[in-house]
Amino acid sequence: HVQLVESGGGSVQVGGSLRVSCAASGATWNIYSMGWFRQAPGKKRDVVASIHTGFGTTFSADSVKGRFTISQDKSKNTVYLQMNSLAPEDTAMYYCAAGSRGRDGTWAEERRYNFWGQGTQVTVS
Repeated sequence: HVQLVESGGGSVQVGGSLRVSCAASGATWNIYSMGWFRQAPGKKRDVVASIHTGFGTTFSADSVKGRFTISQDKSKNTVYLQMNSLAPEDTAMYYCAAGSRGRDGTWAEERRYNFWGQGTQVTVS
C-alpha cells in the first residue's frame, strides 16, 4: 500500500505562483506513475500533469502547459507541481495520485492510478 500526503495549497492572487507537494510513503518501490488531478466545485475531476517516476517523462494537460511544471525528488519520494501565472479557473481541490507498475490506462486516465491523496485546496482570486 502507498500513502500520499499533499501540502502547499492555499490562496494566491491572479498571476501568482504556488507549489504543491505530494509525499509518498509505503510501497513506493512499485510506483511507476504519479500525477496531479484537480476538481472544481460542480465539475468532474480532470488530470493536470503526470510523471513517469522511472524515466522522468512528464505529461501536462493543454490547459496548464507553459504554466505548470511537474517534477520529482526521488530521494524524498516527493512529487511537486509548480504553478505559475495562476488564474481564477485554476481554483480547485488538487489531488495527488500514484499508479503501480502494470496499471492500465494512459497518463491522463484515472484508472492508471490506484492510490490517491486527500487533496489540497488552491484558490486563485
